[in-house]
Amino acid sequence: MTVPSPFPASRTPHRSGAQCVVAMVLALALAGCATTEPTDPRNVARRRSQRAAAYASLPQEHQSLVDQGQIRVGMNEDAVFIAWGAPAQVLRSGDASGEAVTWLYESTTSDNYLTWNFREVTRKDGSTYMDRFLDRDINVRNYVSAELTFRGGKLASYRTLPKPSSNTIVAPQPLVR
Repeated sequence: MTVPSPFPASRTPHRSGAQCVVAMVLALALAGCATTEPTDPRNVARRRSQRAAAYASLPQEHQSLVDQGQIRVGMNEDAVFIAWGAPAQVLRSGDASGEAVTWLYESTTSDNYLTWNFREVTRKDGSTYMDRFLDRDINVRNYVSAELTFRGGKLASYRTLPKPSSNTIVAPQPLVR
């Protein structure tokens, strides 16, 4: 059985005008550190060229799976690296059956925090009043999306983990006295 990538496909949700402005500012701010999908064919091709000898030594069946960003039990660490890239963490463990190496892959999800605030607004006549508005903050968090276990340099088992749900936390409306 082949395993598809654990990395969620990018989606563009419908946004209001103000949200579009915020999203564009965030996109520009993060442009320097934005990366493409790890299983994107361009990334797979780059990693394939980095480990050309290892790729050439793979069986044809494994080469075609790696080219599609997929893995299978029995693949070696080089094949998995070419298909999915470097893991976020590498763990080493051992028991009576021998040593194991576990690769953990991460993805991200976000939470929305909505809080009521006040701002001073000036009228045309120069007088001011306090106007209530809803302030939004976005918290991005990492989660483990896949866990792969190698024994003897070969993929022995894997599991992909679901994306945690995004949360929207709304603070209570402030009291006006």
